[in-house]
Order: sequence, then structure tokens, then C-alpha cells
Amino acid sequence: MALEITDANFEELVLKSEKPVLVDFWAAWCGPCRMLGPVIDEISNEYSDKATIGKLDIDSNQEYASKYGVRNIPTVLVFHKGEVVGRQVGVAPKNTY
Repeated sequence: MALEITDANFEELVLKSEKPVLVDFWAAWCGPCRMLGPVIDEISNEYSDKATIGKLDIDSNQEYASKYGVRNIPTVLVFHKGEVVGRQVGVAPKNTY
């Protein structure tokens, strides 16, 4: 299951992580986000030993969504050593992530 990432724990869980981190920026009212949710959970289960997988609700946590230019959801950002190394906007096949 994906971790709940918030503005309060973003720095610790994402920016300071030694492992790669995939962050799904989403909202409960977003239909495509709800479609992507189970895919993110599958990825979390498959890669839990290699990467941190989390979800950030942009309605409750706007600071980092704004900082990283998330204007459309779902948006998935991949971080490595605090830097964005990948970005996917919209729903895509699982192997895209």
C-alpha cells in the first residue's frame, strides 16, 4: 500500500530518502486519479524493497504540488536524492511508471 505523503512529511519521506520515491499527486474528486490508485498500490507492493511509493492529496497539501508545478492530476513525479528525475501527467499503463 502506498504511503500517505503530506506537506508536513514530504521533506523527510521524499527529499531526504536514499531510495527512489514515486509520488502520485491526486485528489478524491478526480476520476482518472481513482483509476490510477490501484496501479500505484500494485507498484507499491511490487517495489517496496527498492523504492518508496506514496500519494499526496493536493486538496489538503498544496505546498509541494505548487512547488513542483503540478497543474493537472493525476501527476506522478519520481524523485532520486531529492531531485525530480521523472514526470508522468495523466493515466498511463503500469509499465510507464
